[in-house]
Amino acid sequence: REVNERIAELNQTFEVEGRSEFLCECGHESCREPVSISLAEYEDIRLSPTRFFVLPGHEDDAIEKVVSRTEHYVIVEKVGAAAEEADELDPRS
Repeated sequence: REVNERIAELNQTFEVEGRSEFLCECGHESCREPVSISLAEYEDIRLSPTRFFVLPGHEDDAIEKVVSRTEHYVIVEKVGAAAEEADELDPRS
């Protein structure tokens, strides 16, 4: 998430329009796959510290529920202890 926060900052600084490549926010430590998302979409997801975007197939039903699906990514919300941890580690709080 911290890398994506930096990408968002750079997009704002350079007034990037359209879609950008962010990193999948799934829980797989080795995942570095890009997700095409606009800054507005990113900011909408970031309104909740427990919501993340992941590539289709990267969802983890044990710790998150699917909120919605788009052509490019899936929005998930952490639940239980994972939600508490996400809230505590949120770089915006």
